Amino acid sequence: MPATRQVAWTAVGRTVIFLGITSLLTDISAEMVSAVLPLYMLYQLQASPLQLGIVDGIYQGISGLVRLGAGIVADRWRRQKDVAAAGYALSAVSRIGLLVSAGALGGIAASVLVDRIGKGIRTAPRDALISLSVPQERLGLAFGVHRALDTGGALLGPLFAFGLLALAPRSFDIVFLPSFSFGLLGLGVILLFVENREVTAPTASVSLALADCARLLRIPGFRKLVIAAGLLTLFTVSDAFIYIGLQRQGSFDLGLFPLLYVGTASFYLLLALPAGGLADRIGRRRLYLAGQLLMLGLFVVLLAQGLSWLSLLALPILGAYYACTDGVLMAAASCQLDERLRTSGLALLTTVTSLASLGSSILMGTIWSIGGMDTAFRCLAVAFLLAFGVSAWSLREDS
Repeated sequence: MPATRQVAWTAVGRTVIFLGITSLLTDISAEMVSAVLPLYMLYQLQASPLQLGIVDGIYQGISGLVRLGAGIVADRWRRQKDVAAAGYALSAVSRIGLLVSAGALGGIAASVLVDRIGKGIRTAPRDALISLSVPQERLGLAFGVHRALDTGGALLGPLFAFGLLALAPRSFDIVFLPSFSFGLLGLGVILLFVENREVTAPTASVSLALADCARLLRIPGFRKLVIAAGLLTLFTVSDAFIYIGLQRQGSFDLGLFPLLYVGTASFYLLLALPAGGLADRIGRRRLYLAGQLLMLGLFVVLLAQGLSWLSLLALPILGAYYACTDGVLMAAASCQLDERLRTSGLALLTTVTSLASLGSSILMGTIWSIGGMDTAFRCLAVAFLLAFGVSAWSLREDS
């Protein structure tokens, strides 16, 4: 058994491993900030739920505005690594903006915007590099390995933030400089150790345009994935609102808040590889839909009244949800796309889901401001259930 596990890891190749290390370091940087940002805004800056929803929406979804353009550029130039590296560099630089914002909401929003633009630039070229680095039958495993390393950063970042806040309670800006340092380390790994992958498809062309990407939606399997993923994401509650709901439900100390991110990342890390392998065996669309059922379970936990013990299930459920949906969706989409336009196709998919995340956070913040947090959770739960029914019917024929 140990030998088999070792082969599974090494079979994905050095490109996937070093991209995973890059993501690990960058996620440490990003999650140090995201683990304290909701508290910083709500409890220190006295921001409203709607203001938090707008900033969280920027964090979750604004990257979608640049992903498609970055994908087209990467496919046209055949320089996926260079485009991805530019995105990592922009995210690292954004931490300086947080340092100099002095608590101004406009400065924080601008820094988050720059960071998310960087994420939008890098995501599709990075995922295309992964998909071009392994045979199709190992796509689920490759994305599972990458997401496992990526999630290691999502686990360590909040831990570092928790440690720093334990030394200096409520000094939220103490995390910004170490976050910048980790971002630079991640940029160094992709620049020094990752190589571009050559596209060998005989139909490769250098005249890619936006019209080529629009034609991707004519592929039935890919179009169904884009519609289903966008619809489901629109009514999925973001981590920040989930954790605030859990904190208010359990009334635990604010200093423990970053550990919620650690708990989710721990379960995601444990399950990412098994979920990737399972997706290759039973079908990626099937596992993706099964993972969406877990979000329904999370709504039940968030809306439970007088059953505080149920909140203990929230972090395992959320970690399993990400393991079964994040990389699995990218693997499912990659199988539908020709190598020539794979970066652009993945960018189109993530553009739709990112913009849906933006809408979801603003919707959550708006309903919370008008009718309260529980009302917002109930409304999104009903909408998500309807969206799941439509998506399950659309994707019923797994490929």
